Amino acid sequence: MLNLNKVTKKYTLKNTDKNTLKTWYSLLSLGRKLDERAPNYLKQAIGWSYHAPYAGHDAIQLAIGQVFTLGEDHLFPYYRDMMTALSAGLSAEEIILNGISKATDLASGGRHMSNHFAKPEWNIHNVSSCTGNHVLHAVGVARAMNRYKHKGVAFSSQGESSVSEGYCYEAINGASNEKLPVVFVFQDNGYGISVPKEDQTANEFVADNFSGFKNLRIIHCDGKDVFDSMNAMTEARKHALEKQEPVIVHAHCVRIHSHSNSDKHELYRDEKELAAALAQDPLVAFQETLIKNKLFTKKELQEMDEEAKKQMLDAHKLAMKAPNPDPESIFDFVLPEPHRPEGFPEGTHSETGERVKFIDALNSTLKAEFRHNPDTFIWGQDMANKEKGGIFNVSKGMQQEFGKERVFNGPIAEDFILGTANGFSRFRDDIRVVVEGAEFADYFWPAMEQLIECSHDYWRSNGAFAPNVTIRIASGGYIGGGLYHSQNLEGSLSPIPGIRIVVPAFADDAAGLLRTCMRSKGPSVFLEPKALYNSKDAMAVIPEDFEVPFGKCRVRREGSDLTVLTYGNTVHHCLEAAERIASEDGSSIEVVDLRSISPLDEEGILKSVAKTNRCLVVHEDKVFGGFGGELVGLVNEKGFEMLDAPVKRLGSTFTPVGFNRILEKATLPNTDKVVAAMRDSLAY
Repeated sequence: MLNLNKVTKKYTLKNTDKNTLKTWYSLLSLGRKLDERAPNYLKQAIGWSYHAPYAGHDAIQLAIGQVFTLGEDHLFPYYRDMMTALSAGLSAEEIILNGISKATDLASGGRHMSNHFAKPEWNIHNVSSCTGNHVLHAVGVARAMNRYKHKGVAFSSQGESSVSEGYCYEAINGASNEKLPVVFVFQDNGYGISVPKEDQTANEFVADNFSGFKNLRIIHCDGKDVFDSMNAMTEARKHALEKQEPVIVHAHCVRIHSHSNSDKHELYRDEKELAAALAQDPLVAFQETLIKNKLFTKKELQEMDEEAKKQMLDAHKLAMKAPNPDPESIFDFVLPEPHRPEGFPEGTHSETGERVKFIDALNSTLKAEFRHNPDTFIWGQDMANKEKGGIFNVSKGMQQEFGKERVFNGPIAEDFILGTANGFSRFRDDIRVVVEGAEFADYFWPAMEQLIECSHDYWRSNGAFAPNVTIRIASGGYIGGGLYHSQNLEGSLSPIPGIRIVVPAFADDAAGLLRTCMRSKGPSVFLEPKALYNSKDAMAVIPEDFEVPFGKCRVRREGSDLTVLTYGNTVHHCLEAAERIASEDGSSIEVVDLRSISPLDEEGILKSVAKTNRCLVVHEDKVFGGFGGELVGLVNEKGFEMLDAPVKRLGSTFTPVGFNRILEKATLPNTDKVVAAMRDSLAY
């Protein structure tokens, strides 16, 4: 027996009533029968092509599910948590429906990998296959519980090896810093697939890596022992609730079988080790304890086993009759329906009056939306410290008006910033979160893992959950920023289904698009060309409560000889170039500001091309691999017969952006380069 840290004992064999022991044994027996039957579905080509057996984790998983309190807590199980899900209340049928990927599977309707159990209506969450990343979501929910004074705990469960992931450290650091009611359960079976845990960390037990963290309790328990596990989980929940701070429960388990049905543990575990693992079977140990102490006879346990077998077979019959997913359903739940602007259906206006700076448009719109919806929050790096409001002061004055509960700083951990936003929005559907995803777009890459999560949460959960998050990112160059301060992201982000991407070029569109993003369900990426923050060219009159719908381009200059498709910083270069050409030779150039990258206004683009019969694409990002290639493909595919000339592109050179202004100018598009490209298209 391991020398484990002691916890306050509540459950012992003597003081646990017989009905409770019967319930526990019945669950353990049913779970083990499902666990052992799962591989047969694959052998029969029925499904369950991914199964991670939990045998050896029985006790801790039983305890997690039993301590989970419906209506109060949120649970984020991992792919080995079959017993956890069953103990928390899922039925055998619901387990099998997930395993064989039926349309009525509660977790995802067959969209997500088997062995990812969930019941959204009970706040048992559908988590990713990206191991351990749900710890950030659990911390986000716990933050919402804290803000809304909700009595409950967020439970996050995972294997010990996935704790090596950086976002796990970010989650635990953030939870301890903010003192949030979240319980992190590490189920330690000694292996990460075939990698022994000594290859993962220097400490024998990974929980000890966090022993220096303040506001964090660490509890070790024997995850193979029902009573020790129940005591540990009960104490962990009690501590998290009463102290409003996180707890790590490090459960020492054993893995009896291979990591999954695609793994052969005989390749890295010898017969002696396998025999030793089997000898520690928690179910057998519990059986022997109950019989030895004359609480149940062997016959009584066998009768419970037979009843569990019957439950499993009955569940199998029902699950086999369930419908398979409809192939056409792949298009359902990619994104929720967005907010539809009523007063400005095309996102245009003819308002006159005082022109407003781009940066002031963002600031005033954020404040207006915070007043409009009191369940709106914003956080990120450098968001609010005294008179400072963001690295560019976009959030200036917000904390003073709305308080630290709604406007606050995050650590320099982009994955944490976005991951907790995802989790926070899970608490209530009316919550809207705005995050400054990174101080500059170039620093957003660590958060890409969580952006991917946001992108397919709605689809993966079969429409049960969408993160209502607006991700603000200062992008682009023309500021002399060089590497890590001049990058564009739209070419990399646009191939990802399930997110909206907008790039305003004028203050009115900045206000209108931001308002629409913040009022919509689902994730939106709001790219802010930072060179325009204080630009006179980007100033505009902004009607009160102005809104711009997604997927609507705006013709910024009418023309008849050439269509220029552009967005962001280069809109202004194109407008200047069009005026220069008009004054020099009278050519009429139409400048179309896309505003929205995804969704894209195909109809508006093709309408303009039909009018001019020529098309030039101009954007700040690199030509090679840039979003302009998608625009060229669209025009060629759907507008080829309209064209009198090839569709051409202008963008940055296929190089990084240098810091010296001479190097930057050589790299990025400018008015002179746009004029040359326009003349080339006109002359063809």
